[in-house]
Amino acid sequence: MARGKRPPWLVQRAPRPEDLSAMATLLQGHRLHTVCEGARCPNQGECFAHGAATFMILGKVCTRDCGFCSVTPGVPVSLDPGEPLRVAHAAQDLRLRHVVVTSVTRDDLPDGGAQHFAAAIEAIRALLPQAIIEVLIPDLQGKLEALQAILDAKPHILGHNLETVPRLYPLVRPQADYGRSLHLLALAKERGDGPFTKSGLMLGLGESLREVEEVLEDLRKVSCDLLSLGQYLQPTPRQIPVQAFIPPSLFFELKEKGEELGFASVTSAPFVRSSYHSEEAYQQLQEVLHHP
Repeated sequence: MARGKRPPWLVQRAPRPEDLSAMATLLQGHRLHTVCEGARCPNQGECFAHGAATFMILGKVCTRDCGFCSVTPGVPVSLDPGEPLRVAHAAQDLRLRHVVVTSVTRDDLPDGGAQHFAAAIEAIRALLPQAIIEVLIPDLQGKLEALQAILDAKPHILGHNLETVPRLYPLVRPQADYGRSLHLLALAKERGDGPFTKSGLMLGLGESLREVEEVLEDLRKVSCDLLSLGQYLQPTPRQIPVQAFIPPSLFFELKEKGEELGFASVTSAPFVRSSYHSEEAYQQLQEVLHHP
């Protein structure tokens, strides 16, 4: 798990310009943003080539400034009431069967943007009634009524990433709280009408293997269904440097560990991100449920 130059397993082909251009044209036409672009996801080329993207609502400016994230921090603009419907139209244009919606964190809003999430879910369902709808939400400052508003819109999957181990929160997520995030996932199972819950971790920030295993155990204690594990890659020089490059063999071991703990689906590999191959993860979950 050495630091320094990227190892061979983290070398990718550059995305084809035509794939990036086609998606950019569609997004610009709908005046939408993606976390793929905002967070400089290494899988943009692959996903855009397959017509997949993770929509990022509530604008493109985040009220928090996490140490790992390249989304622009600052003072956001007012909510755009037409954004949820534009997300639905873009998903329809892309003929998505599995739609993933995330957001910046909006601590400036009383509900953290929960009603905007609900509106997006409802708009997508109206245009694409057969689509699986997955939302990846911020912690909503732990407000139960805000979480309930999203749950009442009935997404199929509700995700919230713990991102790292508790010890590293002051460095990685200084405005977040591990216990609050874990409690949000617990409440989603307790108060929701059947949504599957999902969470993810970035590895290589200085965590120990035992710390990662303890987080996985915590997630299973709150009945989290789906898990994603990927290598942290410093998006720009402004973010936290990578502390370790995790070998693929360890990602495989953690996948086995997660499955032993009872996660219905574990996506674990260096380039995995929260919504990477989400449709396949959901299909795997369904297979587990129907063939336990």
